[in-house]
Amino acid sequence: MASKDTFARIIQEDRAAHETKSWKGSFLDYLEKVREDPTIPKLAHARLYDLIIRSGSEDIQSTEDAGAKRLYKDDPLKVYNFFRDEFFGIEKTVSQIVRYFHSASLKGEESRQVLYLMGPVGSGKSSLVERLQRGLEESEPFYAIAGSTMNEEPLQLIPKHLRKEFEKMLGVHIEGDISPVTRFRLEQEFGGRYEDFPVEMRDFSKRARVGIGVVPPVDPNNQDTSVLIGSEDISKLDVYSEGDPRVLDLNGALNVGNRGVVEFIEVFKNETEYLHAMITATQEKVIPAPGRHGMVHVDTVIIAHSNEAEWQKFKADHTNEAILDRIVVVKVPYNLRLSEEVKIYQKIIRHSDFRAHVAPHTLEVASMFAILSRLEPSAKCDVMTKLKLYNGEEVVEKGKTKRIDVRELRDETKREGMSGISTRFIMKALDNALSDNVDGNCINPINVREALITMVKEADLADDERKRLLEFLQDVLHKEYLEILEKEITKAFVYSYQEQAESLFQNYLDHAEAFVNKTRVKDRNTKEELHADEGFLKSIEEQIAIIGSAADGFRQEVIAYLWATSRRGETISYLSYEPLKEAIEKKLMTSVRDISRIITKARTRDEDQTQKYNAMVSNLLDHGYCESCVDVVLKYAANNLWKD
Repeated sequence: MASKDTFARIIQEDRAAHETKSWKGSFLDYLEKVREDPTIPKLAHARLYDLIIRSGSEDIQSTEDAGAKRLYKDDPLKVYNFFRDEFFGIEKTVSQIVRYFHSASLKGEESRQVLYLMGPVGSGKSSLVERLQRGLEESEPFYAIAGSTMNEEPLQLIPKHLRKEFEKMLGVHIEGDISPVTRFRLEQEFGGRYEDFPVEMRDFSKRARVGIGVVPPVDPNNQDTSVLIGSEDISKLDVYSEGDPRVLDLNGALNVGNRGVVEFIEVFKNETEYLHAMITATQEKVIPAPGRHGMVHVDTVIIAHSNEAEWQKFKADHTNEAILDRIVVVKVPYNLRLSEEVKIYQKIIRHSDFRAHVAPHTLEVASMFAILSRLEPSAKCDVMTKLKLYNGEEVVEKGKTKRIDVRELRDETKREGMSGISTRFIMKALDNALSDNVDGNCINPINVREALITMVKEADLADDERKRLLEFLQDVLHKEYLEILEKEITKAFVYSYQEQAESLFQNYLDHAEAFVNKTRVKDRNTKEELHADEGFLKSIEEQIAIIGSAADGFRQEVIAYLWATSRRGETISYLSYEPLKEAIEKKLMTSVRDISRIITKARTRDEDQTQKYNAMVSNLLDHGYCESCVDVVLKYAANNLWKD
């Protein structure tokens, strides 16, 4: 158990570590540091880009995510570790953000433009900005002019006529100028001897307003620009003249965000005139000082964000063209990949006080609903098929994998992912489902679906939208979950499900190969040579509607596909070829359907049935169910899965 001494030791060690990192010295000392390491005086965009790149990246085709590989096979996308564990399914958005920083770090035109994130509520706009801010806070300290509220770059102390010479000696480029306050101090405190001016190390801090500024939406009736550029201290005007720099209080968001980042929250809720300081800061790298003190240099990354409705309203006003021309728009849509949506809720639950048991497939069903609500209908396939294709899955229909180009599906949509159910809506449903099952302390697909139905009915939605969402919940998801549930019960009934599936697969391969090549099958146990068992082959194929003459072609396709797979050095299993995998799983379901129906629905069971039922329950408990949700899902199966 921690003691008072332990607490004191931790505090002292932390303080000592912080003091070791801190540094103070003269401007001459700082010049020596820059000579040794010319990367020290980085500009804001380059600092953030280096921060992202330093964490590393990986080509999406090199990841272990098979769905992502299939989905992005033609796109040279990278997965950036800086964002990896917190953002899911928005790889394209992240790559656009990184591209912006790369271009800006090279001092391209984008270094003079605002990065604007536009998307629906809860899509992750604020979280992306917070990640960048946190990245700065976790990064190495930076050097600034001591006593400067603007964290000014010390090299700006060098007079303009000497800069070229210093740039050659140091291998750096010097931009900008010192503020009126620092210039006054230089003359009054140091007699113009800038080599003696003190320099110090500082840590980026959002809370302490060091290198990170935040601009919330301002009351339109009182848009005081002091929030952005600071103000004049009225109390000092009694002592000093209005033109004296000592009256300046340079503590606006653009002042404190110098050398780092400034965030504009719900940016277009502000009046256009109010945004001119933001545009001047990014385009000209200067902002007006309060009162009669000229312009002040700033080097900051400006990131703004708002929802699509506000963007469209702002864009529609032609008088805003000057501002629009200085904005890089990056869409932050909702995620459209099922596997990634599940990860989002897992992350939220992991970081919350949510301690209830989550039954298997609960988050999957909730995620399906969220994504279905975000998809646009297509003439090429139904919406559930589209969901699976967007997840990188292979969809089988009549024994063949559906050949639909996902890129074409995406291209025919205009706003997919920009509307629909938010992650917050789903999390509320999970909370509501738990509050309805406090005793069991468990949420499952059934009570979460019921919670979602109730919430949709009570939500302020247009009638046609409510009807669409209820159809997803009451029909599409109901059928999808019953398929999932039957597979779960089958796995619980079939002893060593994986082994049996693999055994069926190997047998099918042996007999299909013999049939295609007109050879015989060698029995694995007796070594006896047998003719291909067409009856066995048909019993598998009919599960996915392969009958008659279609069987010959299917068997040839299976053998050709698996031969090509083995040539690539990939491991072959019953999971390798999607149509055959589906057929084998359906065959196993068929083999236990009758007994599972009888045992699950039975009100009274004989000794043999009781043993089988208990074994099934035990298997379900081993596969992540708890006693409360096992009872619920088996009753649901009895009432919905096997209709007499």
